[in-house]
Amino acid sequence: MHKRAPAELTAKDVADFLSYLAVERHVARSTQNQAFNALLFVFRHVLDKDLGQLGSAVRAGVRRRLPMVLTVPEVERIFAHLDGVHQLMAMLIYGGGLRLMECLRLRVKDVDLERGTVTVRAGKGDKDRQTLLPERIKPALLAQLERVRAVYQEDRKNGVPGVELPDALARKYPHAGEEWCWHWLFAAAGLSVDPRSKTVRRHHVMPEWLQRQFKAAVAKKNVLGVKSPLDG
Repeated sequence: MHKRAPAELTAKDVADFLSYLAVERHVARSTQNQAFNALLFVFRHVLDKDLGQLGSAVRAGVRRRLPMVLTVPEVERIFAHLDGVHQLMAMLIYGGGLRLMECLRLRVKDVDLERGTVTVRAGKGDKDRQTLLPERIKPALLAQLERVRAVYQEDRKNGVPGVELPDALARKYPHAGEEWCWHWLFAAAGLSVDPRSKTVRRHHVMPEWLQRQFKAAVAKKNVLGVKSPLDG
């Protein structure tokens, strides 16, 4: 494209540039839209020009990608390479249809073993929802509740401030965070400083705690049923 002074550029130049991005550079539509918005700002607020209609510009296509879906045997092989709480969390996420952060933020009261349900608070769209609790993980979940109960009792014995609560609830019931039902289901092993209140308290485990183990399980040779070139 020929170089010219910005003051000499016209709407056709912009349309040609946007078409060039789509046809020759094969950019995504979001990238093309970002370029258009930048040029629109320059024309309106720097050059004091009206771009008008750019109907002649070729629009970048919308790229659609099919997600990779694991088969049940592949998922089982990944579970087999996890153990303890890591395996429990992975099974809960898979069997209950939870997002990672939804699992990490579960409280003791959100799990109903008798009814076989898990309640997700403030999930996507800031909405609550209820999902099924996989039957096969109930024994491991009971063991996790016993472990975290011991952590909870130790915190109460040592006078550790209660766990973080939603803002409105914390204002109305300032000591509710010290109650067992509000304790994190997957509590961290150590205490940490709350970045907002600067209070030293117990938080839930961090996403990286599970992500690292899950990636390591997936990386195991042949875990996804694909023969490694090193297998001979």
